[in-house]
Amino acid sequence: MPIEMDDLAAAAAWSDTNFSLGLRSGGNLPADMDLRQRSNLVHLEQQLHGEWGLGQNCILSWCIHEAGVLLLVVPHYAVAEYTAAPDAGEPPQWRVSERFIMDLISGRRQLTPAQMEKVSRLLRVEPRLIRLRNPLAGSAAETRIIDMMVKRYGISYVENRAVALFDIVGFSLLSPFEQMTQLNSLSYSLNSAYAKMLEGKLGINFARSSTGDGFYIWNRDGDADANTNLYHFMHLVLADNAIARRKAKTASVPRLRAAFHVGSCYEFHQAEGLNPTVHDYIVGEVTIELARMIERAMPGQIFVGDFHAPGGGNQAAGSMGPDVDAIRFVDRAQQDLRRLRGLVLSGERISAIKCYLTGEKLASGKYSVRKLEIADKHGLCRCVYNAKVNIYREQAEPILLGIEDRVLRRDAHATPTAGLLARD
Repeated sequence: MPIEMDDLAAAAAWSDTNFSLGLRSGGNLPADMDLRQRSNLVHLEQQLHGEWGLGQNCILSWCIHEAGVLLLVVPHYAVAEYTAAPDAGEPPQWRVSERFIMDLISGRRQLTPAQMEKVSRLLRVEPRLIRLRNPLAGSAAETRIIDMMVKRYGISYVENRAVALFDIVGFSLLSPFEQMTQLNSLSYSLNSAYAKMLEGKLGINFARSSTGDGFYIWNRDGDADANTNLYHFMHLVLADNAIARRKAKTASVPRLRAAFHVGSCYEFHQAEGLNPTVHDYIVGEVTIELARMIERAMPGQIFVGDFHAPGGGNQAAGSMGPDVDAIRFVDRAQQDLRRLRGLVLSGERISAIKCYLTGEKLASGKYSVRKLEIADKHGLCRCVYNAKVNIYREQAEPILLGIEDRVLRRDAHATPTAGLLARD
């Protein structure tokens, strides 16, 4: 079908800002994408929006069809119902396993025609054909763009997501004006740390979700360094905040406590007006754990959860190496910190950074790593580690973040267990 001039005009007018609504991560269009391809994506975005129905439906998967694109669309409540216990008289084969649904909404959303046929049969849903004016180019860039647009109109499950939580101490006791200024200050620290990460060539595509008195922060990237880079990002945010607190003469800069954990979560976009929001929302095991951990954190403290994270490899390709526990994760993060040397914080160049989990000094001169058991308000216990970060600058006093182990031994909320590992 020949392309219409109105379509070309619409495609040309589709700015990078609007395009990022579909991509979430933003960025420029590929240089080799012509106006016909852009027109196709404009049309597809409009059709996805219509199928989404202001949040009534969830788009699970897609695949290429000779006439356009096939979509697997279900009501928003169906995702949970597929794994529920069958009703009386309902054949049990009409239910699918929770693992099947988790796999379906994890990672890439593109299916092969054979997979689309099988999945639609299992879910008893007829695929919907979206006809396009021109055949898809089939390029990697185009496929990635369509996949990201489809995810925006659905739900994503991530099995191992690193998330950092920044919590403003005493937020509820502040005046509305002070709450506003402190949230704005924390937001600036996030943006400043992001700029420093780019300067140090440490990739991070960070997303944030407000908790009311702070933010959940995570890295959308799925490569092997994503979790480690988020941990470094947390350090730079806390450092920027610490410098700002030293300079502030009013209560405009918050006192923070922070927590870092790796676990499973769901990511989605809520409806805002007539469109899904540009910003991601996150909820799951990892956010629940962080919320419980932060309850027992002291002002200025940094907690690291007792987690197991994927090792090296490519998460997107499913080839991650053996899991590493929190202790080895922080040890690897320390080895990677050399890339942050030379960055400038508040006008002073960083000469060294040391991050570690605290413990007692041993007779050998090394230190143990102390695991802490904390109880939340529900009486549930979980294990965490206390983290310290020391940032040394060439011509200024070091920035010492976190709480020392000797202080924790006087804290009634944290019951230490035996040291687990000797470190230098």
